[in-house]
Amino acid sequence: MARLLAIDTSSSWCSVALSAGTAKPLFRHEKLSATASQNLLPWIEALLQEAEIDLQDLDAIAVGVGPGAFTGVRLGVAVTQGLALSANLPVIPVISLDAIAAQFNHKDQANSSAKNLVVAIDARMDEVYWAQYQLQLNAFPKRISDVKLSSPETVDFSEADAVIGSAIVEFGNRLAIPKTTIQNAQIGIHSLGVLMLAQSMWDQDLQISVDRLEPLYIRNKVAFTTEERLQNTLVK
Repeated sequence: MARLLAIDTSSSWCSVALSAGTAKPLFRHEKLSATASQNLLPWIEALLQEAEIDLQDLDAIAVGVGPGAFTGVRLGVAVTQGLALSANLPVIPVISLDAIAAQFNHKDQANSSAKNLVVAIDARMDEVYWAQYQLQLNAFPKRISDVKLSSPETVDFSEADAVIGSAIVEFGNRLAIPKTTIQNAQIGIHSLGVLMLAQSMWDQDLQISVDRLEPLYIRNKVAFTTEERLQNTLVK
């Protein structure tokens, strides 16, 4: 098993996990929002010390590249770039929704009747990031669509046997989820999901050089103007 550091700050959670190759992964995962930038590097240093290894001893650094909060995605990518450059390590970019899907496979293996999964998370600005997956026995879910951004009403759940992600709570009945579909709003982005998927990607030789690392932006616009915020308030 590869020695990997996994980082995700693409949401309001700051999340770091470390696999030293043998023991159970070490991790920290807390809802920090704006203070993630102050805690990320100290957490990484603390995990390395606990594992009694140096950054240079790692095989690679994995990072959640989004989609997600613009500032958070940039933070995770920037810290990963700095660490990888300093230690001359390759990186493993993990799409946030793929990492969430990987956690479903890990936690809900008993739901063997489910064949198709939709991951849908709150994208703010009254929109949803979502993607469709095919569930596989003894393997991580396979994404069979692009990661998409749309209004809650236009997310396609027509083939879904299972739906996971924060959009379930945020948008409720605005999502056209069939009543018979398995739903789990508690599975969100987590460094352990990033780590699990990164281990599989490492085994497939999917690591890249740090100069190729880029965030995944689905939305070109990252904030409402004052006029748009006012208009939304009036509409509601």
